[in-house]
Amino acid sequence: MTSSAATADHGRTRLALNPAAVIVVCAVALTFLGITILFSASASFKQGPYYYLNKQLIGVGLAAVICFVTSRIDLELARRYIWVVGGVALLALVLVLIPGLGISVKGSRRWLGIGGLRFQVSELAKLAMVFCMAHYLASNQTRIAEFWRGFVQPLLIALVFAILIVLEPDFGTAALAFTVGVVLMFLAGARWRHVLPAVAAAAAGFAVLVLHNPNRLRRFTAFLDVEGNKQGGTYQLYQSLAAFAAGGTDGAGLGQGRQQMNFLPEAHTDFVFAVVGEELGLWFTLGVVAVFAIMFVAGVIHLRRAPNLFQFLLVAGCLVLIMLQAVINLGVVTGILPTKGMSLPFISAGLSNLVLMGVLVGIFVNTHRSWSKPGWARSSRGLEEVTA
Repeated sequence: MTSSAATADHGRTRLALNPAAVIVVCAVALTFLGITILFSASASFKQGPYYYLNKQLIGVGLAAVICFVTSRIDLELARRYIWVVGGVALLALVLVLIPGLGISVKGSRRWLGIGGLRFQVSELAKLAMVFCMAHYLASNQTRIAEFWRGFVQPLLIALVFAILIVLEPDFGTAALAFTVGVVLMFLAGARWRHVLPAVAAAAAGFAVLVLHNPNRLRRFTAFLDVEGNKQGGTYQLYQSLAAFAAGGTDGAGLGQGRQQMNFLPEAHTDFVFAVVGEELGLWFTLGVVAVFAIMFVAGVIHLRRAPNLFQFLLVAGCLVLIMLQAVINLGVVTGILPTKGMSLPFISAGLSNLVLMGVLVGIFVNTHRSWSKPGWARSSRGLEEVTA
């Protein structure tokens, strides 16, 4: 074998083992599943047989374009404008609370509208929070062990985003954003004796908020007795569990599910996994879980190549956002967690979350391209930043 052929074979092997490519393939597979399920269920939608399918296809196209653009930008150059991005996200979170600007749906003010499009600003906020946390923690990596610079200040960054999201109100997304922020602090090297009391205090504060919100409290107490509240607070969850039971191991078949006929509220968004279970069966749902697990493992492997702390934390934040959101959605739909509206990444209908997922996958591709360049930031200083 010639040296050029050996080089080509080596290049193909590296491509096959590329964790970013694995993540892209998994994302495409899950997105295709989402489109298929929407196509299967579209006949029952009162807005028209292809209303949500067409919107999903537009969202997928937009997410693909944004993914490509994100994969080509210079992250270190973008880092210079990180506080501008954070400021815009915080401004959007404030604007959405203003009557007349924020669009209210079912008592929550979470969307800003441009023409006929609506965008959920908390999706932008989650991404901006990850960027801001990664930048701050990397810039202060030698002082992470300090109480003020290494704990209080980054905690305040996460809290500001979380509090504004709570005001919408959106407790679940706020908890998600705050948790991701705390995970990044831990990965950056924050002390356990600082982090654990903060987590306990945040959990206590979250419990107080739930206790003083009748709707959330009623939803939680109903969750404790699903069967007894199946005509009220747990109707949605009960129908979700019924869908899994009806699907069995093999599923009822695409388009044959009963829950898509408006028995299960939000079947195309928050509870789309129940439709997957009913129409495609147990083995297919386990396959979806396996795909998310593969994405997680690939992401962890990819992180091992990070050249500096900023990019390590940025990619880690993206990975945790995807995985934690998936875990929460799967936990809610299967009755492990109390009912909370949260999209299943890549599968649920919704423009905002699809766009966010496009950006996150684009960052994985971007970092693979830059980290694979010969001599890219492989100085001893860069490696120390990762392990600091």
